[in-house]
Amino acid sequence: MRKILLITDSFYILAGALIGPIYALFVEKIGGDLLDASGAFAVFMITAALVVFLLAFWEDRSKHKKKFVIAGYGIGIIGYAGYLFVNSASSLFVVQAILGLSLALKDPAYDALFSDSKKHLAIAWGTWEALDYLMLGAGALIGGFIAQELGFSVLLWCMFVLSVISFLVSLHLISVKE
Repeated sequence: MRKILLITDSFYILAGALIGPIYALFVEKIGGDLLDASGAFAVFMITAALVVFLLAFWEDRSKHKKKFVIAGYGIGIIGYAGYLFVNSASSLFVVQAILGLSLALKDPAYDALFSDSKKHLAIAWGTWEALDYLMLGAGALIGGFIAQELGFSVLLWCMFVLSVISFLVSLHLISVKE
């Protein structure tokens, strides 16, 4: 199960990393300013923080953690698709709230599933951290290249496609026996 979780999250992290370092440039392109960029990020983080706090109690008692993870990736598709329609700071705020909800839904269940086995927990989390940093670094370079050479539209489509791949891989969690 950990292997599926790692592959799924790698695609999802890569999707977000494509725009990460050039996010302010994207916000400027849609007519926003630095305050809009920081406000959109704040909406993302505050949404994730509030919802994760509330959902974690429910998810901890649930026997359907895999479904929460899958649903989180599914909502992520909606968020990444939303980027394709962003044309103002207010529409960006909505997209960021959806992506914050996505993380809040999937992260507690993901972490619980990933930590379910007591065997090699440090190695497992070390592997996740290494893949996280690798995807963030690769995404920064790839995203900057795509945006510069092909434009933000292509970049946003790449983010969407990566989020779909992530969701499709997460569907394999259903078949894993616990």
